[in-house]
Amino acid sequence: MALAHDDTHATLDRSGEQPLHAQLAELLRRDLRARRLPVGSALPSEAALCERHGVARSVVRQALAALAAEGLIRREPGRPATVAPPAEHRRLVQRSTGLYEQFAQTGVTLRTRVLALAPDRAPDPVAAFFGRQPLLRLERLRHLDGAPLAYVQTWLPARAVPGLAAGQLEDASLHRVLAQQYGLRPGVGRNRIRAVAADAQLARLLEVGQGSPLLKLEGQGKDQHGHPLEWFSTWHRAEQLVFDVDVSDGRESVQPRLHEGALQPAASSGEPAARPQAGAASAAAPGEGGQQGLARAQALVHELARTLASLRQEGG
Repeated sequence: MALAHDDTHATLDRSGEQPLHAQLAELLRRDLRARRLPVGSALPSEAALCERHGVARSVVRQALAALAAEGLIRREPGRPATVAPPAEHRRLVQRSTGLYEQFAQTGVTLRTRVLALAPDRAPDPVAAFFGRQPLLRLERLRHLDGAPLAYVQTWLPARAVPGLAAGQLEDASLHRVLAQQYGLRPGVGRNRIRAVAADAQLARLLEVGQGSPLLKLEGQGKDQHGHPLEWFSTWHRAEQLVFDVDVSDGRESVQPRLHEGALQPAASSGEPAARPQAGAASAAAPGEGGQQGLARAQALVHELARTLASLRQEGG
């Protein structure tokens, strides 16, 4: 089976400094990361790649070995390489720790690109949470292995972070910068999960089809002094991330709030809905016992799976 992207027919630069196997790996990687081939599909044979690009078999094998090491393809002796399923990454939603730091704790490095950091007028729910004080709107795009994983929009109190610059947040943790530069640490808060469909802007930023299912985590948090610190919304590519929820005997970590009704398209304008839609849930304060918490967490997982399946059918 041939790869769909025209880059696979591109001429390799034989006079450049980059080795031929690295160039070939990059050509194949672009298609694999864009998921232009279904999981399990066979790549062209080593002989076909040699002929197409005019390289030795050792060059092709080095390129395929690099892709296998990245988890993009699977190789078995005597069989063509096949497209591997996307790797699953996990996020604990009841923690105030951000995505960057949670990934760093597992040895995974996220790249962060700041798209915007400027004063702005917030939607009414956000403005009310901060007491109508001046706010900054921060937009970031998180990348993993060169591919977009999440788009993050955060509102911050301008007076609490004087001099905050975009350069401080490139490839960095926002919470770490707030702690080191301003002595501010996240305290109590509430997070909500919902399954949403990508609008045109989110589809472009996350490199998915419009209407594709996304996992949205939104919430607001206060600092260690009880003052409003942040209101964030994060849209994640659903095929690459799993939300984990801890349930214990001593506390209830999740309160599903499941409502009947059609799923609304994701709004990337930054205005969170006043009430969660279908598939929404909240990480909450202590409540009932472990058995009820477990049952509600299972209901949440079931509802999210049902909503994502519906979205995939509509997008297909």
